[in-house]
Amino acid sequence: METTQRPDASEGYSRTLGNRQVQMIAIGGAIGVGLFLGAGRRMHETGPALVFTYAIAGVAAFFVMRALGELVMHRPTGGSFVAYAREFIGPWAGFVSGWMYWVNWAMCGIAEITAIAIYVARWAPGVPRWVT
Repeated sequence: METTQRPDASEGYSRTLGNRQVQMIAIGGAIGVGLFLGAGRRMHETGPALVFTYAIAGVAAFFVMRALGELVMHRPTGGSFVAYAREFIGPWAGFVSGWMYWVNWAMCGIAEITAIAIYVARWAPGVPRWVT
């Protein structure tokens, strides 16, 4: 019978990232690379008005999420906002919102890949764009 040996403490992974670094990685993953690329260009074009515009959009998103939270508390269901659109507005609203949500994530993936290609072209100009 063969036994397995446990690795030494010096082998393997070590915790070198701090709490703040992990939080920034999580925020960057949640926001995505496209926001940083788009915000930089828009900030150059519009200046400080962009902060005001983002604040207005953030307040609107806050109230939409509050309304969705109220729906969840009023009538918990196994679906997402698509189920609420279907139940409270009609089957066509559920169908349209479901497909628009899918199109949104499909386009978001394409935009993220494009932003990554732009970053790689900036940092490593020798890499062809089709590779990224």
